[in-house]
Amino acid sequence: MNPILFRRLLFWAAMIFAFVMAIVPQPPDLPGEPGDKIQHVIAFATLAALGSWAYVSASAGKLLAGLSLFGALIEFVQAIPAVHRDSDVKDWIADTIAAAVVIAIITIWRAPRRRDGQSAP
Repeated sequence: MNPILFRRLLFWAAMIFAFVMAIVPQPPDLPGEPGDKIQHVIAFATLAALGSWAYVSASAGKLLAGLSLFGALIEFVQAIPAVHRDSDVKDWIADTIAAAVVIAIITIWRAPRRRDGQSAP
C-alpha cells in the first residue's frame, strides 16, 4: 500500500472513531477514567499528529482550522437533544488548543529539516 494513502486512511479512521465516540450516548469507560477535557486533549492531539503526518504539504493553519471546525461540529451535534450528550464550548476550546500545540511543535520540529533541504516526515 502507498505510504501516503495508508497515513491518510489512518487519519480518517481516527476522525471517524473520534466522532462516533463523541456522539454515542454512553461511550465506553476508559482505563484510569480520565476526565472529559483530558479525553478531548488526547483525541485532538492525536488527530493533529496524524493529520500532520498524513498531510505533510498542508499548511499548519489549514490543518488547525479543519480540526477546530471538526471540534465545533462535534459540540454542535452533541447539542442535539436526541444525542443525549452535553455540549460545552470549553470542550471545543480544549480541542483547538490541543491541536494547535501539537501542530506548532511539529511545525517547529520540521523547520530545520526543510531549511536543510531534507524532506519532512
